[in-house]
Amino acid sequence: MNQLDILRESLGQCDEILLDALLMRNRIVEDIMVYKEANDIPILQPEQEAKQREWLNRRMEGKRHKDEVTAVFEEITRNSKKIQARKLFDYNIVLIGFMGAGKSTISDFLRTVFAMEVVEMDQIIAEREGMFETYGEEYFRNLETELLIEMQSKSNVVISCGGGVPMRERNVVEMKKNGRVVLLTAKPETILNRVKDNHDRPLLEGNKNVSFIGDLMEKRREKYQAAADIVIETDGKDKLEICEELVHRLRALDAQE
Repeated sequence: MNQLDILRESLGQCDEILLDALLMRNRIVEDIMVYKEANDIPILQPEQEAKQREWLNRRMEGKRHKDEVTAVFEEITRNSKKIQARKLFDYNIVLIGFMGAGKSTISDFLRTVFAMEVVEMDQIIAEREGMFETYGEEYFRNLETELLIEMQSKSNVVISCGGGVPMRERNVVEMKKNGRVVLLTAKPETILNRVKDNHDRPLLEGNKNVSFIGDLMEKRREKYQAAADIVIETDGKDKLEICEELVHRLRALDAQE
């Protein structure tokens, strides 16, 4: 056996060690999820990820290939998050609510803590904005419905809906075919505070006051609540608290079925 063969054999042995370690690590990730649920420990613990990053930085200080090793560990962490998400949810999470209720903030946080894919419906529909002018509102609304149908072939996706999406009964039917619908709510005063400096809300331009927002929210309230599997109030809560409540409430709902 020449030197190259010896080196390749050593590399293969390293791969075997890595593979066994990764399989063991993934099993431990699942065991941790089971333990947390059995002992009513919060699922979301971002501080643990920060500790892991600090540990890795200390271990790699002054060592060769620091960037490459860090990149591998980042991918390992991302896949651990996906394992957690798959164990928690075998369906999509559909976020609905009035503008400024926190849908984008919460969907981004779920992407961070669970490595979940996020679909911002407004963003995708905006890419077809010209079609609204050309074909009219009905065509535009049909695009929303078609996107919800498309999402039914996926799971572990967070779908953040525009404020008007749940107003169409067909959309609610499609949401529920492979998703749990989560309604995020807030007081009109909270909504105003969140959107007052935002100029990407045509419906509110020139109407940024508590009275107008409250009236519009009331008009939508009945259909929003009828669509929702769970309702979460976001006033006075940070994104970690909201997401922890979301996970807990969805798991409790799943346990009933």
